[in-house]
Amino acid sequence: MADTSETPTAGAGYAGDIDAKRAWDILQSDPAAALIDVRTPPEWEFSGAPILAGLGKEPIFVPWQVYPGMELNPDFVGTVAAAGMDATAPLLFLCRSGARSRAAAIAMTAAGYRACYNVGGGFEGPRDAEGHRATVDGWKFYGLPWIQG
Repeated sequence: MADTSETPTAGAGYAGDIDAKRAWDILQSDPAAALIDVRTPPEWEFSGAPILAGLGKEPIFVPWQVYPGMELNPDFVGTVAAAGMDATAPLLFLCRSGARSRAAAIAMTAAGYRACYNVGGGFEGPRDAEGHRATVDGWKFYGLPWIQG
């Protein structure tokens, strides 16, 4: 994966991809920035969830897909908007490995939010050569705060 710690990689329809370390830096430096975890409740419980308490923040948990059928969440945009996000603030979308969060960033950009980023490595990152996650990229890989459910 390319180093995106300094400059976001612009994506079609959203502000771009950043790695988890850059997401943490944005959350730390911008009081209006928010982390939106778009995984499902079982993922939050069994894989773990990011912790932002050290930054005086809490992640926003809104699933992009509804478990167990995994259909798109028809209330996603409305639920994120109801959380009171500033349309100009950086919104950082996180899933397991970066695919659902990219779709969420695109959807929120289409809804009028101007700084929607995809945390490209996600919470656990892609699988390594042995099929394991959290060893190549992602929130866990960078040693960022998280808790097991």
